[in-house]
Amino acid sequence: MNIRKAVLADSKGIAKVHVDSWRTTYKNIIPDSFLSNLSYERRTDLWNGNITKEGNYVFVAENSDGEIIGFADCGKRGSNHVPESGDLTAIYLLEEYQGKGVGKSLLRKVFLQFEELGFNRIFVEVLEDNKTRHFYEYYGAVLYKTEKITIAGAELNLLIYEWSNIRDVLIKF
Repeated sequence: MNIRKAVLADSKGIAKVHVDSWRTTYKNIIPDSFLSNLSYERRTDLWNGNITKEGNYVFVAENSDGEIIGFADCGKRGSNHVPESGDLTAIYLLEEYQGKGVGKSLLRKVFLQFEELGFNRIFVEVLEDNKTRHFYEYYGAVLYKTEKITIAGAELNLLIYEWSNIRDVLIKF
């Protein structure tokens, strides 16, 4: 497995992981009609923008064949006004690579990026019914607040977690 900074040519591979992982991760959480309408092409366009956006950092995980099997995205959301803080906006892996240390490696890379940026407090948003929240909790994230959101007509609880000291996370790797 290889973790590296994403380049524009990775957009299509990231989009495939994004769509496929949403369909497995959010099955029975987000309405099927929404998940089935996800598009590789639209997500490729989204990732073209994310990779080239100033202040945004995207990393990919590749298997031994050089195929993208996961990705992470981080930076600082425009809505985040907390000084010296950043946001982990995504970590997604293909289902068959979950539980094999890939997420841990991506999380480490993201936190090293945050350290380089001088961020100490990190926020991540996760749907309450998404089991990934336990991954964040394992690495020390603490529930900061809960909000109600609506996706495709389904009202869901969005949990916002916080790491208050990134050094505490980095020593776990």
